[in-house]
Amino acid sequence: MAKAPVQRMSQLMAKTLRDDPADAEVLSHKLLVRAGYVRRTAAGIWSWLPLGKRVLANVERIVREEMDAIGAQEVLLPALLPREPYDATGRWDEYGQELFRLKDRKGGDYLLGPTHEEIFTLLVKDQASSYKDLPVILYQIQHKYRDEARPRAGILRGREFLMKDSYSFDTDDEGLAQSYALHRQAYQRVFERLGLDYRICAATAGAMGGSKSEEFLAPAEAGEDTFADCPNCDFAANTEAITYELKPVEADVPALEEIPTPDTPTIETLAAHLGVPASATLKNLLVKVDGEIVAVGVPGDREVDIDKVEARFAPSVVEMVTEADFAVRPDLVRGYVGPQGLGEKVTYLADPRVAPGTSWITGANKEGTHAKNVVAGRDFEVDTYVDVVVVQEGDPCPKCGTGLKLDRAIEIGHIFQLGRKYADALKLDVLGQNGKPVRVTMGSYGIGVSRAVAALAEQTADDKGLCWPAEVAPADVHVVAAGKALQTELALDVSEKLSAAGLRVLCDDRAGVSPGVKFTDSELIGVPQILVAGRRAAEGVVELKDRRTGEREELTVDEAIARLTA
Repeated sequence: MAKAPVQRMSQLMAKTLRDDPADAEVLSHKLLVRAGYVRRTAAGIWSWLPLGKRVLANVERIVREEMDAIGAQEVLLPALLPREPYDATGRWDEYGQELFRLKDRKGGDYLLGPTHEEIFTLLVKDQASSYKDLPVILYQIQHKYRDEARPRAGILRGREFLMKDSYSFDTDDEGLAQSYALHRQAYQRVFERLGLDYRICAATAGAMGGSKSEEFLAPAEAGEDTFADCPNCDFAANTEAITYELKPVEADVPALEEIPTPDTPTIETLAAHLGVPASATLKNLLVKVDGEIVAVGVPGDREVDIDKVEARFAPSVVEMVTEADFAVRPDLVRGYVGPQGLGEKVTYLADPRVAPGTSWITGANKEGTHAKNVVAGRDFEVDTYVDVVVVQEGDPCPKCGTGLKLDRAIEIGHIFQLGRKYADALKLDVLGQNGKPVRVTMGSYGIGVSRAVAALAEQTADDKGLCWPAEVAPADVHVVAAGKALQTELALDVSEKLSAAGLRVLCDDRAGVSPGVKFTDSELIGVPQILVAGRRAAEGVVELKDRRTGEREELTVDEAIARLTA
């Protein structure tokens, strides 16, 4: 077994901190900085110190091994990319302000790659000419760039991040489904080896495009995604991807009737004035889509999920209406808008809960006036039904009807069946078996490598510090010399023997550092096994501590080495 050099902390480029960084909001940010794994270079930009680089490299290794196992081939494409391919797919504009754009000295447009669908497509177009060249799966592990408006949470949400992105190329949809399944299985193996608790959830395709899409989410309080989990069946989905069936109702409802409701421009004031629950009212939110007004209807006790509205109209720009918009549209009365009588000038979008036959109290498009018995499909028409409400705890599971449970999570992986969006835009064809051109179909698959480090820190840390799973830890054992010369001598001797046996060893041989600080640092750094050369060093006895359980045992040096190398 190859010998791994002992990393002596007296020579290690890393300083631990007693206090949390002032700008740190989440646990992983606090601990990775305090334990000397990363340091902030600028907003959303991080430097990886030796311990952090080791953990990052271990995550890379696991990802690489599982990608290689499904026959994927590793390449490395540039991060600095030309504008033209992204113009061809429309993503130069669709990405909006998140795209890092720059010009060279000749005025040419370039970008820092957020994802590489276009460039991989062009690579395969150059290399593959026949169906015999496919299927193929290509991947890279490389830095990506997104100009986040509010980079936060340390390495969880940065402007530069390390990602594994892979792409499958097949001649038919059946082949795409197989490539997708291979990636799905590989991702499960990756996250299981990493020691992450995760859920596979249905997701939206977003700016990536395509049809089927699933996310791999790691439950954590620091997560920016909210997912719904059914306690009764196997349903799990990002809340942005939950859809409900449109269920029309039949009811004998009296004719629409306008009622005076002075000073009731909000759902709360209206419900209180009439003595009805908010769920009996219809809320109509007005937005502008590329300058055109759109009304969004949801039950009065629910909130509109603006992200879902934006996804429905992407890449168009969605904005809230302003006082100026109301000023030029006297037919739209603020606080009293109703879908009846809006006319063709306003597109009406509604949640499936506003199904045909449902009856509502809503605005009458007159100041101080509402209307009751307003029936969808009778008194107004819905142009498009889209799930646009914010999903709440207890909403029925779309699959079995049981109340859903909501949790926060970190997105650690995402897989897409892209189909032919990019192949169509960039004209990726190969000759088929019949000698005629066949349009290639694609899949896109991402794992956040640097984000996985943060997710592991969030899920595995305790009140003492980091607590890494063995396969990703920066070392197998952290040897601590309590302080005296004899203890340091023994610690270094044991470290060399463990290293010779093939273990990765971190040895705290720092002079002038108190035993208490060393013990605290060993728990903060989070190596799975801690071996202490302490008060019984003269007898050749050391203490072995399991970092996660806290269990301690005194052993002879030979017993400790045998235990750790078993």
